[in-house]
Amino acid sequence: MLVVLLLALFTPKVCQLHIANCKVPYIHQPLHKYHRSGDFIIGGIASHGGFVSNPGTFTEQAPPELSEELVVVPKGYQHILALAFAVKEINENPHILPNLTLGFHIYDSYVTAIKTYHATMLLLSTLEKFLPNYICDTQNNLTAVIGGLDSQISLHVATILDIYKIPQLIYGPAPVMNDKTPGLPFYQMAPQEGHQFAGILSLLLHFKWTWIGVAVVDNDSGERFLQNVLPLFSNRGICFAFQERIPKFTFLTEGLALMQQGANIHDRMMGSKANVVVVYGEASTTVFFRWLPYLSMLRRMKTNVNGKVWIFTAQFEFISLAFQRDWDAEIFNGGISIRIHSNDLPRFHQYVENRNPSNAEGDDFIWDFWQQAFGCVFPHRIPGDAKGNICTGKERVENLPASLFEMTVQGLTYSIYNAVHTVVHALHAMFLQRLRYPGMVDGRREKLQKQQFWQLHHFLRAVSFNNSAGDMVSFNQNGEVISSLDIINWVISSNQSFHRVKVGRMDPEAPPDQAFTLHEDAIIWHKWFNQVQPLSVCTENCHAGSRKKVKEGEPFCCYDCIPCPEGKISIQEDMNDCDKCSDKDYPSKNQDACIPKDISFLSYEEPLGISLVCFSLSFSLITALVLGTFVKHHDTPIVIANNRNLTYTLLISLLLCFLCALLFLGQPEKLTCLLRQTTFGIIFSVAVSCVLAKTITVVLAFMATKPGSRMRRWVGKGLANTIVLCCSFVQAGICIVWLATFPPFPDVDSYSGAKEIILECNEGSVVMFYIVLSYMGFLAIISFIVAFLARKLPDSFNEAKFISFSMLVFCSVWLSFIPSYLSTKGKYMVAVEIFSILASGAGLLGCIFSPKCYIIVFRPQLNKREQLIRKKN
Repeated sequence: MLVVLLLALFTPKVCQLHIANCKVPYIHQPLHKYHRSGDFIIGGIASHGGFVSNPGTFTEQAPPELSEELVVVPKGYQHILALAFAVKEINENPHILPNLTLGFHIYDSYVTAIKTYHATMLLLSTLEKFLPNYICDTQNNLTAVIGGLDSQISLHVATILDIYKIPQLIYGPAPVMNDKTPGLPFYQMAPQEGHQFAGILSLLLHFKWTWIGVAVVDNDSGERFLQNVLPLFSNRGICFAFQERIPKFTFLTEGLALMQQGANIHDRMMGSKANVVVVYGEASTTVFFRWLPYLSMLRRMKTNVNGKVWIFTAQFEFISLAFQRDWDAEIFNGGISIRIHSNDLPRFHQYVENRNPSNAEGDDFIWDFWQQAFGCVFPHRIPGDAKGNICTGKERVENLPASLFEMTVQGLTYSIYNAVHTVVHALHAMFLQRLRYPGMVDGRREKLQKQQFWQLHHFLRAVSFNNSAGDMVSFNQNGEVISSLDIINWVISSNQSFHRVKVGRMDPEAPPDQAFTLHEDAIIWHKWFNQVQPLSVCTENCHAGSRKKVKEGEPFCCYDCIPCPEGKISIQEDMNDCDKCSDKDYPSKNQDACIPKDISFLSYEEPLGISLVCFSLSFSLITALVLGTFVKHHDTPIVIANNRNLTYTLLISLLLCFLCALLFLGQPEKLTCLLRQTTFGIIFSVAVSCVLAKTITVVLAFMATKPGSRMRRWVGKGLANTIVLCCSFVQAGICIVWLATFPPFPDVDSYSGAKEIILECNEGSVVMFYIVLSYMGFLAIISFIVAFLARKLPDSFNEAKFISFSMLVFCSVWLSFIPSYLSTKGKYMVAVEIFSILASGAGLLGCIFSPKCYIIVFRPQLNKREQLIRKKN
């Protein structure tokens, strides 16, 4: 015969506020039995026992007095009903285990190891007779065990079942395994806990909750959560404001200390700035949490306590003891839990609705459930005179608050239902396979008696079926059921009515980008948040344009926000470091974006370029007019006296100097970069060489007028032409070497200007550039010195005064050019050079030719030979 074990949750009675009156002894009550006979018998263990306490009263807002009897959790009764309903459903199905009747049997474990071991040994022995390892009734063969809700109870059961290779289907959390724990045959009806933790992490990251509190049950499972799961959260940027361990009430002698500890836990959690608390607990943990507001010092002080977003794991259930039915549960409003996926089971609601003590034969649990849930008593169940409301048995379970009992199927109940069907489908598959072998004894009952049930493991691993709700049930290679998880929002109204709202899903089988889905608009938050998405961070987000600076000795989630250094930006919130913009961009004013740099060069279209073009063309036009004037009056004495050819060469070189300034305007190209400096250097050297030749010619001409002077043979066109050609060829040679070795080229300067990219001509060799300037300056200085020495010669023959003044202007311009050129960047550097070219050329033109032009144009009477010859006084 088949026997299946169920561990339904019942919680010990909790001592009232007057702890001094509490008694110590543990109740030893007879085990409740829920029995239906049949070809198969399903046995079970329910945690129903508790402690004794004398009645007492609370101070402010105290719950009603407790009677001196066992206190159970009425909500756990749904687990029993799920088992009974599944058995009923299977017996009514002619397509599975036909001609056989399924039964069940449930024991009470009282949540203790000794009672759990005792009940397990009873299942392995003859029913009603505790003879360990002895079975006189061959009809009662334990096939599988379903349980339990508490991981430690499951481990106690498994240590015995493993000896007999009997499978255990657990619907609670998996026990903590270690090196000394044997390979126990677990089949987990809830998805792997790792999927829950992944869902919680996705939830935290979705809402950017990086500063959270953690509360875990104080056992091996809670310790495993702290050691293994929290580091995974930390690696994804989650920090922890506190880590609290939820104590378990065991002996009433510890009650006062435990309640004081609970009050301190509540005050620390509610007083923390972390608005999110992740709770890793058990189904009964809610009972502990519902005590906390009544014990808290914050509540007594009437302090406004901030609301919290509670995030619960799948084992956590919203349950209450009977005397807690009217307690304020506002603390849980807006909570979010990860729940085992479940669907409504057809006809389950009707099955529960029609159940009452009058039609539940053999169900000893229903009496305690009824009394605790409805706050009444059955006289025949109470020794002596019954006090209080009398139970009629006609009370309606659908009228019970959700914290005491729910009509809809919940995750744990759904897992129990699926566990029963899993075992039956595995048995059915095993029997079908045996029927395929010939030579077996006729009669299915004899086959069942001779069946070796340890072979059931093979069929359990391969089981796969659709339950009555349409969900597929199967196991992975680790013996864990393949199922999704629902994300549930807890909504608690002002009248303490409780509702679950599905707001998302965690599907481990889906692609990674689709595994987590959430409808955040459907979430109802705690009223303290005023329906605004809660924020739970240690430090307000660092805005774009700033970065995080970790505080010394604080978690990495606690930091200061400091502006980005100059030249760097941060485009997102909470950046660990600021980034530099690319060479083509520059930081915005708020340092939160990169703005493309402007392209900068001295163009013809901008005002500065237009001005320089106008000056260049104007001076060129003036030079052309002067040249035209001298050509027109080439036979006049004043033109002849100043060496016409040298004058024409000087004027043409000045004209070209003014025009070469146009090479510096516009976007730099390869050709213009090659021609700019070299053309300017050669042409200006020709101009200065002409000035130098003029000066030397004047001096030699004066010296040649002296009687017997040998200088007469040097006076003539040949000397002047030689000076111009030699000086110009030297500069041309320098430029040729420059172009052959390190020629100028177009370049891009992205660093000199903060907000612009400068297009420029790289000189190739700065040394060669300054050699060209230095040589030109050398010629100018020689011309100035010679002209200065000749300044006192007779005025009629002397240009030296005008040349010395023009060279003074020329040298002054180019001496001031060097510091100006070095102190500017980009187009302004080019503008400085153009200005120097125009100014120095204009100086030569004005100082040398303006007096002559004045005489030629305005004083022609002075342009006569007799005016140029003066006698000595």
